[in-house]
Amino acid sequence: MSHVKPGFNALRLPCTKPGCNRWFKNKSGLTQHTNAIHSVFTSSTAPSHLPQSNRSPSPLFDANINTEEYDGANSNEEYCAATPGPVQPPAEFFGAGDRLYRNYHPNLTAQPCDSEGNFLPPETPPPPLSDKAPDDWTPYSDRLEFELADYIFAKNQTPAAQIDHLLDIWAASLIRGGANTNALFTDHRDVYKTIDSTPLGDVQWQSCSVKYTGEHADDDTAPWMEDSYDVWFRDPRDVVRNMLANPDYALEMDLQPYREFATETDERQWQDFMSGDWAWNQADKISDDLDTHGSTFVPVILGSDKTTVSVATGQNDYYPLYASIGNVRNNVRRAHRNAVAVIGFLAMPKTTKQHAKTANFRNFRRQLFHSSLSYILKNLKPAMTKPEIARFGDGHYRRVIYGLGPYIADYEEQVLLACIVKNWCAKCLSYRKSLDDDSLQCSRTHTEALIEECDHLALWDEFGIAAQLVPFTNDFPRADIHELIAPDLLHQIIKGAFKDHLVVWVEKYLVQTHGQTQADVILDDIDRRIAAVPAFSGLRRFPQGRNFQQWTGDDSKALMKVYLPAIEGYVPVEIVRTFRAFLEFCYLVRRNIIMEKTLAEIDDALARFHQYREIFKSSETISTFSLPRQHSMKHYHALIRLFGAPNGLCSSITESKHIKAVKEPWRRSSRYKALGQMLVTNQRLDKLTASRQDFRARGMLNGTCLSSVIAALGEDDGGADFEVVDDPMSVLAHVELAKTPRTKRAQRIPELSTELDIPNLAELVRRFLFEQSNPNDARDHTEVTLLESPYYQGRISVFNSASSTFHAPSDLSGIGGMKREYIRACPLWRNECARNDCVFVITDSDTPGMGGMDVARVMAFFSLRQHGKRIPCAAVRWFDRLGDAPDPDTGMWMVKPAFSANRTPHFAVIHIDTIFRAAHLIPPQAAHLGAYKGSKRPGFYVMGN
Repeated sequence: MSHVKPGFNALRLPCTKPGCNRWFKNKSGLTQHTNAIHSVFTSSTAPSHLPQSNRSPSPLFDANINTEEYDGANSNEEYCAATPGPVQPPAEFFGAGDRLYRNYHPNLTAQPCDSEGNFLPPETPPPPLSDKAPDDWTPYSDRLEFELADYIFAKNQTPAAQIDHLLDIWAASLIRGGANTNALFTDHRDVYKTIDSTPLGDVQWQSCSVKYTGEHADDDTAPWMEDSYDVWFRDPRDVVRNMLANPDYALEMDLQPYREFATETDERQWQDFMSGDWAWNQADKISDDLDTHGSTFVPVILGSDKTTVSVATGQNDYYPLYASIGNVRNNVRRAHRNAVAVIGFLAMPKTTKQHAKTANFRNFRRQLFHSSLSYILKNLKPAMTKPEIARFGDGHYRRVIYGLGPYIADYEEQVLLACIVKNWCAKCLSYRKSLDDDSLQCSRTHTEALIEECDHLALWDEFGIAAQLVPFTNDFPRADIHELIAPDLLHQIIKGAFKDHLVVWVEKYLVQTHGQTQADVILDDIDRRIAAVPAFSGLRRFPQGRNFQQWTGDDSKALMKVYLPAIEGYVPVEIVRTFRAFLEFCYLVRRNIIMEKTLAEIDDALARFHQYREIFKSSETISTFSLPRQHSMKHYHALIRLFGAPNGLCSSITESKHIKAVKEPWRRSSRYKALGQMLVTNQRLDKLTASRQDFRARGMLNGTCLSSVIAALGEDDGGADFEVVDDPMSVLAHVELAKTPRTKRAQRIPELSTELDIPNLAELVRRFLFEQSNPNDARDHTEVTLLESPYYQGRISVFNSASSTFHAPSDLSGIGGMKREYIRACPLWRNECARNDCVFVITDSDTPGMGGMDVARVMAFFSLRQHGKRIPCAAVRWFDRLGDAPDPDTGMWMVKPAFSANRTPHFAVIHIDTIFRAAHLIPPQAAHLGAYKGSKRPGFYVMGN
């Protein structure tokens, strides 16, 4: 049941302009404020809807496309963001405990309807998802046949010859066993034919051919002008409808734009895509047409990026185009659950070296990209203004309105998308030599006004606009490519600002300061420090330091965690603080939930980053900060407000999709005319996925394949019970011991005391057992006499590890934002040395952050029994915090080993439920060669993974 939040009639309407925190009681006040403070054009006579340019998106091509159909005449685009909607948007509590409430858009309400589009009364149950019989496995004969096809084609990716070999062995085993039946499939062709006959998930590949039709030089016609270029694609409308109908997403989809607030503080927060202002503003524009009221807004998110599948066998490049929908939540899009689908392979024209650098060829290649997108997406356009009926995963039909959503792209792709010159910003009007100057945002209206008034050379030099090109978004309503370019954490922040800028600048600074010879010695020592970082769960190791040729995104993210302590002492404090501010910015924008106070922290970190990075310019290490990828950090505040948390739109999502959609299908091909084989492989994978979703939704995949066969035969399976253990999605952390104890380790407390060299371990165990038996005893443990503590003489089980499952949605995690890591405490790790990981231990659950936790090193995991109950525990050595705040330069907490009053190490026995997750301790390195102040510090830096 929804609950209306009382007293929500005061300041309800926020100004959505970046950096403006004004709120207003009504739409009139907000409109006046927008016109007065945030106006773009000062003329008061400008019409509310400016006419669109009639420039054709394909001025140079003939692909049998009626370009008049896509002239954008009905786009009715306007530059200013629409103001929030009606006076009283509905407010409902959301989530557990009524800690959040949401304002849902009042007009695009995702109201269920019947298959004809007639709205249904509230609480009307949906029709069944399928009218098939519960034992209908079409086109498979039964579960066993489906599971085998899915295993050998999708999971194991078995080559055709090996499929035949496997089926031959199977058939032989059946004959020897006296069975009068054949194997499930005769050969690999039978497998492929069965998969191909699946009616579900069937979106056929099609192609169009594009050719240059512009002017030809009389004397020397370039080869590319005579060639034709094939573009392969699937109907994005069908792909989107399949996503909407996927029952796996039924509970992981937002059907309405909303604004989310904390109930206690009224502080707004951004998480999934539909929580952003862009979706709300689009809904406002759509709902100007009363016929759209009650519909569902479906933003279509796009992404593209060239990828190389093989260099050794020749440069094999492909240009996939991906699509997703903004309604699925960020965790679904990141978790690789088919919420991102490949919908096309774009053409990549090539020509001779003589013609490759000519302006005509460059313009042709770039315009081909836009014309291809326009053609591929054309079937979505009719339902961008007039609703169509679509089935959803919950079984209901709804009216849907499509819209072009954000485009996921790296900087090179953004230049192509925005039709701008390299080294300019695709989001704002800043001049290329002073990108970080404050300026207005780019817009389609502004660009077209400049094109009408200026010549092409001036546009190129003064505004960075490639006026000969027309973006594909001009063909679609409510679409502005400058607004739709999404933030890119991977290439802008992690690979760009960190790897390509800051890490390189440090090396240049050291050379500038110490000379090449001495700098090489320092860099070698930095590499030694990086290589010497202790092993840690989930942390990538760098045995050779940072000297590796091919940096991946994971390499950069891993190096970020250890780089700051490695350079401390060799560089001035300003550089250390530059890295600290940058890392704070990076981790803040990577959060899964971003609140208004988080935006303030992002702004503060960015301001400090800009302040401290000046040392690189003052030391003449670099000459300019006008770097587009680093400059993009200025736009993250606004982009978070528009699109929600950036981790749902990062190019790492599309890059990871390259593996399943491009690289693995290519490896399965014969390499000869591989694209056609890759398309078939993708289509078969989609059919298998759709079948599995259908069978699961009908309850046909419960248990295992073996248990289902035994049940069908009516035989007893031995009385085994199947217990489903749900992941602890509602807790922040959960720790479990390993499944199997180590039989060659201590079996009793005295033996473990000797093994760990903890003489008073028996006493610590007795005090631990007293605390477990008397949880309400308020006395300090020093006040409890040893005589009051139970004496333990029983056996123990010692374990080499424990697993911690905790909420980490900003890291690589599962669908619910949960991540599992392993904490080691073993005497011999990989036959080299002992490994005893450190952990965060919750000592004050009422205090957030490090204030409520202490750090300890796990000496051993073990369990014992008391009153017939198994108690999992850990012997630990405590660390003391150095100060009540993080280090002022690095921003990292520091700890040192704790000692008792008699100067012996401070040990304890704790319950594993008090462990939150693993901690990583890195010692500050004492630098040589003219170390800077503060390099020799006691203790260790504390890091999470």
